Formats: sequence, C-alpha cells, structure tokens
Amino acid sequence: MPFDSINPATDERVASFPETSPEELEMALGRATRAAPEWRRRSPRERGALLRAAAAVLRADLGRYANMITIEVGKPLAEARAEVEKCALACDYYAENGERMLEDEKVDVPEATVSVAFLPLGVVLAIMPWNFPFWQVFRFATAALTAGNAALLKHAANVPQCALAIAEVFDRAGAPEGLFQTLLIRAQAAAALIEDPRVHAVTLTGSEAAGRAVAAAAGRALKKTVLELGGSDAFVVLEDADLDRAAEAAVRSRYQNAGQSCIAAKRLILVDAIAEPFLERFEARVRALKVGDPRDETVVMGPLARRDLRAALHEQVTDALSQGAVARLGCRIPAGPGSYYPPSILDQVRPGMRAYGEELFGPVAIVLRARDADHAIAQANDNRYGLGASLWTQDAARAATLARRLDSGSSFVNAMVKSDPRVPFGGVKASGYGRELALYGVREFMNIKTLWIAP
Repeated sequence: MPFDSINPATDERVASFPETSPEELEMALGRATRAAPEWRRRSPRERGALLRAAAAVLRADLGRYANMITIEVGKPLAEARAEVEKCALACDYYAENGERMLEDEKVDVPEATVSVAFLPLGVVLAIMPWNFPFWQVFRFATAALTAGNAALLKHAANVPQCALAIAEVFDRAGAPEGLFQTLLIRAQAAAALIEDPRVHAVTLTGSEAAGRAVAAAAGRALKKTVLELGGSDAFVVLEDADLDRAAEAAVRSRYQNAGQSCIAAKRLILVDAIAEPFLERFEARVRALKVGDPRDETVVMGPLARRDLRAALHEQVTDALSQGAVARLGCRIPAGPGSYYPPSILDQVRPGMRAYGEELFGPVAIVLRARDADHAIAQANDNRYGLGASLWTQDAARAATLARRLDSGSSFVNAMVKSDPRVPFGGVKASGYGRELALYGVREFMNIKTLWIAP
C-alpha cells in the first residue's frame, strides 16, 4: 500500500510513495549496522561538523522544506518556516556543545582512578508524529547523532514527503552511508524492528496508545525507550496576573498549528476573580484570528492535518455540549473542502465530560474555573497527563512555590510552554518518560559506563 501525501486544505492527493519492501528494509538495517560503529569512532567535533552542515542545508532550502510541511500538514507558511529554522538552531546548539556533553566525569575515589564515560548504544529507531514533521525528528536526531548513534526513522504515514526530505538533509550534509535513514513502513514492520537485535533502543513521540504498545514491545526485548506522549497542559491564570499578556500568550499557545501540539494550552484554569475579564480579552483575540489557506501569508491558522482527526475532536466537543458545557465560540464543523475546524472556546467544562480528562488535539480551548490558587493547582493536577504547565502571576516568590507543585515535566511562569534545545523536554504520568534535548537528551541513548582503574 503506498504512502499518500494529501493536502488537508483541499483534500487533494499531491504525491504517492511506495512502501519500503522487506528486502529494502533488510538492506537498510545492514547499512545502519555498518554505520553505527564507524560513527561511534568519530570525534565529537566531527559529529558536530555534520550537524553544522545539516543546519546549512536546512537554511539554504528553507522555503522548499517549509512548503512541504504546509502541503502535508496544513501549517501556515510562517509557522512552517519557523519550524525549519528551529531545526537548524538545534543542529547549531549540539554542534557547539556536543564535545562538552560527552566528556568523561571524574569521580573522587582514593584507591583507584575512576571516571564515568558516555558511550553510544548503536542503532536507535525513532517513531515520529506528523504535527511538527521536521522538528520532532530533529529534536531526537540531533541528540542521538551527537551521542554517536545511528538512526532509523519511521515517520507518520501522512507526511512521506517530509520524512524523505529529512533523510535528504543529512545526505546532503555529508552523513556516512546508513547513518540516518527514512523507512516508509507501517506499524507492523516497526514492531518487528523493535524486536530485531540490530536495533538497540527506541524513541517515540505520539499518542498514549502508541506509547503503551511501543513500551510493551521494547520491554519484551529489554530495550531502552524514551516516550513523549500526549498532553493536556494547564494554563493557570491567578488573580494578580497581567491579563493582557496572559491572554495573548494563551491564544498563541492554544491555536498555533491549529491546536495540534502536545504542549498547547489546552485547559484554561482561571481563578474566579479574573475569569470573565480574562475571557473577554482572550475571546476578542481568538475572534481576530484569520483562518484559511495556509499558503496565504496573511493566514494564521490552517486546517487540521486529516479529516478523521477533525471528526474525533468534534466527538469530544459534542459530548461536552450534551452534558452542559457552553460553546462560547466556534465548536461547529464548517462546510466545504479541507479539514478545517474553527478556533473554539468550550466553557463550563466539568468532571465527567470527555473534554475534562482527555486531550483535545485541535483548536478548542476548554475553560475551568477555580476558587483560588490551591483549587487551580488541584484542577491542573487532576489529569492523567503531565507534559507542561503555564502559570501566570506577578508574585515571583509565590510563582516559584506553585510551579513546583504542578505535576508536569516543565512549568513555565508568565510564558507559554515550549521546547528549546537548551533545556530538557518530556513529561510525567501518561505523558511518558525520559527526556529529549539538552544534555539529558544526549545521555538517554548512551551507555553510562563506570571505568575503575586500580593501580
């Protein structure tokens, strides 16, 4: 069965690519197996040179790569260009800092010379999603290649052009044969790869269900995994927050990429004292968002990536409305072609509704009310996910205390949650485990080895 590239703004099939055959998959595994030990021997400086070259390739062809993202995902061109540039910045970051990250650590042991070395595992399989089709891959690949590993990519089925283009970036940058390869395969073939002894570790960014399946398969094979799964991030606004600044950030966080982000501000948790003033500001800004053809430079929100995703989102909204939630804005499927869904605000959401406990992966902000800060934190933590959280208050000391109480992999105060190469990224609870980016992302797929040398 071929992999089709379908434009979600028009429902047009723009390209089709053949599935990687079993024979081609076997050859790819052989190339990766040969590339891994050769790359392991390269110095950190040499690995960094490849990443610098990859950054140059990304920037030289930024427009073409951004257009691929827009065509396959429906992301506005400005956001797509920013995504490609962010990948280049990650390459630059690891090129500059990789050598320091890989240095041995000395341990003070009087009776011996002891150090901790950080050595690559071998071949890492990456199973990646479609919502940030370049960034999600580079977020993993820059760290894995810095560590000295080889990489195999199984990308989402609806972004084959992006998947092949990423392999092209590394080829053009001068990567050794087999170091980074894209495989156009289905879930069954990926499951077989997890069991293959030539694959040494697995990383997945995707749904909770996919994470459970991959973790179970990797567990049977006793292989290391990193899972970055769903999120239902809380955006907590306290009574002393700068409401204009908070509302502006909430709109950006919730509706960028048509709301299809694990770290979007999905749950607006508002202290009663400022709930209506905040919502007035928030709703006015949401109404001003221009939705349409993502290739139009004036458009800030395009369609969802697929029609089935839109249907699933609307089912969650309909369930909440049937139980007493209020459609403050949007919440209706528009007529016409494409997978469009309007920027929406779903108010009066309560426990028992699907929207209260599930992740809404699309442009729908749900609103929860809180009596005070303690109630707001309790509601933020009353969710099985724990990826990121955003807290808004002008009291710095209070913020430092409350931010630590949020069950999340990161807490941002007076800022929207984002991933950044300089800091670790990942979650707790059903949002997964392990970390990407920064020093921690490099060390996830390394043998942290003790070297004890007695006199």
